[in-house]
Amino acid sequence: MKLKETPEYITLNDPEGKGGPRNGHYAELDPHFAAAREGAEAIMATLWNADDWETFRNNWKGEAPLPEGTPKLGEDVEESYIKVPARDGHQIELKVLKSAKHTKSAATADDTIVVLRMHGGGWAIGWHNTEIIENHHAASHPNVVLVSIDYRLAPEHPFPTPLNDCVDVFKWVKANAREKLFANPDKIVLLGGSAGSGLSLGLALKARDEKIGGIIALALDWPTGAHPKFFPELREKFGYELDSYSQVPQGVVAGALIMEFFLDAYTPNVQRDQDHSPLLAETFAGLPPAFLQIAGFDPLRDEGLAVAEKLQRGGVPTEVHVYRGLPHCFSMLFTDLPQAKDYQARQNAFLEKTIKLANAK
Repeated sequence: MKLKETPEYITLNDPEGKGGPRNGHYAELDPHFAAAREGAEAIMATLWNADDWETFRNNWKGEAPLPEGTPKLGEDVEESYIKVPARDGHQIELKVLKSAKHTKSAATADDTIVVLRMHGGGWAIGWHNTEIIENHHAASHPNVVLVSIDYRLAPEHPFPTPLNDCVDVFKWVKANAREKLFANPDKIVLLGGSAGSGLSLGLALKARDEKIGGIIALALDWPTGAHPKFFPELREKFGYELDSYSQVPQGVVAGALIMEFFLDAYTPNVQRDQDHSPLLAETFAGLPPAFLQIAGFDPLRDEGLAVAEKLQRGGVPTEVHVYRGLPHCFSMLFTDLPQAKDYQARQNAFLEKTIKLANAK
């Protein structure tokens, strides 16, 4: 797969890599990552060695051994698959994960939360197991059913199809959670990573604007917030910094040219629309409590921080963790880092807190 020679939407005007005055310090490299960076970049380069989308997607499906402490399939979690209809008749595959040690039934439905997973992968790659570590942790909780959405991928299915698929699954869950999942349709957590975070925000805004209840929390990892074509408008109107593309143009996993590759697949001939660029929304007021984890050495860093700022300006309870000097998706790449363990522990704690609040009598 080939990238552009120069960015089309971003001006790389930060040769010293200082970033903006508010957020630039987050890019100072973590020493453990700095030592492993060259090897990680070499591995990432092999994944791009593909001449077609099928090969490219398969390159990204290799699975490393799960780190110690990850709940295991068969022992701690069990999986099943179902298909549900999209608005155009397409059958969307869902992977359902739940605790293998705690039986779900009609009697437990009121206190069982649905965690609706929108995977990452630039809207064009990725699958049910992209965030397998996080999914197994969430699904092992006795009060959780995790539902992963195999939404259709760009460029074959550009915007708005991936978002529409997620919206259609959300509405199916609302209508069928009790009967099909033994879960509460009014206790739904949206869990998204990278592109999946952007889809989660788009879905949450649609639910808010259409007055569909049931979403009790957002868990957003390395969020995408807007197409960079609209960064000048967002800087001028809202004061967001949005300098991390220029500061980290060659980040591991995600870089300026890599992001433009995926954005061009997802939103060719992009037009202004908050459905693909949630930061364009006038306000995030009315969204549920949010939990964000953001990497410091990541071109998406400032989008994530802008999302957090917009949530806070809208009066939304927001918990934010920024991991200085670590790259996009570091928790999956460097699972032995103490920060990766912190990342997972914090997500687990947020989910536990959300469940306790939702089920408080």
